[in-house]
Amino acid sequence: MSRGVWIRFFLVLGLLVGCVALAVNVKPNLGLDLKGGAQFVFEAQGTDATPATSENVDKTLQVLRGRVDALGVAESTLVRQGENRILVELPGVTSDAEAQEAENRIGQTAKLTIHEVLATAQPDAKPGKKGNEVLPSDQGDTLEVGPPVIQGDEITGATAVQRQNSVEWVVAIDFNGKGGDTWADITGKAACNPPGDPKRRIAIVLDGEIISSPEVNTGVGCNVGIRGGATDITGNFSPEDAKALAALIEGGSLPLELTAISDRLVGPSLGAAAIDASIEAGIIGIILTGLFIIFVYRIVGLAATIALASYALLAYAMLVGLGSTLTLPGLAGFVLAIGMAIDANVLVFERAREEYAAYPSAGLRRALAVGFNKAWSAIIDSNVTTLLAAGLLFFLGSGPIKGFGVTLTIGVVASMVSALIIARVLCDVAVANKPVGNRPALSGLGNIGKVRTWLDRKKPDLMKRRRTWLGISAVALVIAMAGIVTQGLQLGVEFTGGRQLDYSLSKDITVEQARKAVADAGFPEAVVQTADTADFTVRTGELSNDEEQRIESELAAVGGDVTKVDDQQIGSSLGRELRNNALIAFGVAFLAQLLYLAVRFKWTFGVSAVVAMGHDVLLVVGLFAWLHKPIDGIFLAAAMTIVGLSVNDTVVVFDRIRERWYGSRAEEEFSDLANQAAVETVPRTVNTGLGAMFILAALAILGGDSLQDFAIALLVGLVVGTYSSVFMATPLLTYFHEKWPMARTKKEKVVRAPEDSGAVV
Repeated sequence: MSRGVWIRFFLVLGLLVGCVALAVNVKPNLGLDLKGGAQFVFEAQGTDATPATSENVDKTLQVLRGRVDALGVAESTLVRQGENRILVELPGVTSDAEAQEAENRIGQTAKLTIHEVLATAQPDAKPGKKGNEVLPSDQGDTLEVGPPVIQGDEITGATAVQRQNSVEWVVAIDFNGKGGDTWADITGKAACNPPGDPKRRIAIVLDGEIISSPEVNTGVGCNVGIRGGATDITGNFSPEDAKALAALIEGGSLPLELTAISDRLVGPSLGAAAIDASIEAGIIGIILTGLFIIFVYRIVGLAATIALASYALLAYAMLVGLGSTLTLPGLAGFVLAIGMAIDANVLVFERAREEYAAYPSAGLRRALAVGFNKAWSAIIDSNVTTLLAAGLLFFLGSGPIKGFGVTLTIGVVASMVSALIIARVLCDVAVANKPVGNRPALSGLGNIGKVRTWLDRKKPDLMKRRRTWLGISAVALVIAMAGIVTQGLQLGVEFTGGRQLDYSLSKDITVEQARKAVADAGFPEAVVQTADTADFTVRTGELSNDEEQRIESELAAVGGDVTKVDDQQIGSSLGRELRNNALIAFGVAFLAQLLYLAVRFKWTFGVSAVVAMGHDVLLVVGLFAWLHKPIDGIFLAAAMTIVGLSVNDTVVVFDRIRERWYGSRAEEEFSDLANQAAVETVPRTVNTGLGAMFILAALAILGGDSLQDFAIALLVGLVVGTYSSVFMATPLLTYFHEKWPMARTKKEKVVRAPEDSGAVV
């Protein structure tokens, strides 16, 4: 083996050692569904003078961070959703009393006031006069302050700036007319006191705490004050400190009222069940996938299996290293990505097999190198399209959908590192050994495989029946649409609003008995299902606490002791936002895929792929409608993943079509070359699909209701996506080519030499 191979090997080894250290020493951030806690969604209500714009809500968000930090909750999450929503997640807050206290403290309207300082005081001292307050200050002492003299709405702005010819950061505050006059009065009065006297200070108070208490500068005249409707607060601020104080002042001055539109308590038992199921599915899936890949590709398959295990380590290390929060859909996506990670290796191995069959005398190492080079464009295109879907999940989704987008992005990046760096090094080391080099069959690259050999012998003409395949797809779409129209969609509580309750019972009863009990309580329309974290989940519309007690009583009559495991309340307005964001995400995803494929291939390729994607998603939605499965946030994550899976498979076929078409002879027909490309990619499709199916089947069998629905959606999406790539996208492309043909040669960029030379280089 060459020195370069060994150098790359030890670099990879060092990378994996670093990943192990990171995985062992850094604990992952677990979301509410895995750790338990409280989740709130607040909606900001603005006024004519101060609308609830995204900019104003972001300023208010800074105030809320201080309130949440004061609660002492570790790993809390505060993010703006849409224009005027704020999502707050508090892991570990699991009791009704704690959650109610947190909601009250977080949701109160920010109150910013400015006070004159009267004296220093002891922390437990009482105010000397009615209307005064004794408050801790930002400088570590305690001050007695007078009644408010300036209200928050008299402050028009606060920014962190550096004045000209100065390196010092200051906080610049602007007042309206009334506020500016009052500021001049109180600073003029304070300036009459000697430096160091507490009466020379002014207190800015937010939520009962002094956030700044600057002393009036010595250059300010007694009874003159700071005029002009503006002032600077100095204090040797760092840029971060100045910006933080400015955000607090401006956020606290906004009269935005926060209304809680969703509150939710999640028990930690969900985390234990989900983690156990996912770990078991992951282990079983990796073992089955590894055994399958070793069986098909032998020595290089073993190297790929080791790389697959390293992928899991690399992805987990990236997850904890970036401080990402792991949620239930994210956990499922992490397990799914393990199955998808083998795809790039399969592409390379199939290419290497073709190369070795064509030039056996060149050796295995050259065949492997050519395999990596030829598979490069398909790997990049397929992974970029998946990253587009993941990115849209992150930017347009919310809650668990956003978490799934983060995990899927990490999974795609880690899979590329695993396949293109780690697997390549391990495969180089494997085929560089003389015993393997002298026994090509042992390497796994010595022949093109039984499936490919059979296909080459039979030479099936799939495009000859392209009208039939498109007809089958059309019929399937009609059936799916009929299910959506006639059966309707069982929208989850995230979309409909209302209340979802999870109960555990001391006695074993059937779901039919539970449904009858809930109906006897007066709610025959409620959806009652088995649950993974409890015995039953009850979903219904708005529900009072008295009505909820009636449900518990009826369940107790047939099921013994009743334990309420989970209680969620979600407003319908949040459901509309989730629905709208989902539709926007799908629309933008389709457009992004179309544009990318139009640039990388031709617009006809992009349209064919997007139509196939829409076909795949609609079939899965229609199946869920016929089966009366819930359409919820986790399903949306699955649907977006189906978009990525569908275009991933289609891109691999299209990449081979493009390769066959460029430079083809004039007598060769596009449909014949498209058929040849589709047939040639069948082994890759089968091997990759089976690898992913092992993982998904394990999730479907071992997971709870939510994981099972997720796995079923992806299993169906995987099968449908594989079908549509060959039997829908490719036939469509051949029809488009007849009307808008693609050139047989690549368009190369021509660079002209200077005009006087008249040459083209």
